[in-house]
Amino acid sequence: MNNEEILNETISIAPKAALRLKAVMESEGKNNHALRMSVVGGGCSGMTYNMSFDDMRGEFDKVYESEGVKIFCDLKSWLYLKGTEVDYSDDMLTGGFKINNPNASRTCGCGTSFSA
Repeated sequence: MNNEEILNETISIAPKAALRLKAVMESEGKNNHALRMSVVGGGCSGMTYNMSFDDMRGEFDKVYESEGVKIFCDLKSWLYLKGTEVDYSDDMLTGGFKINNPNASRTCGCGTSFSA
């Protein structure tokens, strides 16, 4: 097995996204929370990304830390989110959090839903 065959099974956060997440967590008084990432059915492509702050780890959650931000992900969602990176852009027209998901076979124009 060479390095190209090794799959990245973590969820990571880009430095710019981490700065924004930490700022939002602080403004909401949730400094001791983790970013919860999940996938729910819906959206124009079949599945939608969900991001929220959570201070309760689920029994079967995958737990990661990236750029100083703890991440919780339930096992079912992780199957669709492994290898994903959360990024952030402050561009006026297309700014906001961006989910770079290598498992998505198709995404919608707004970038909030996908199919795998």
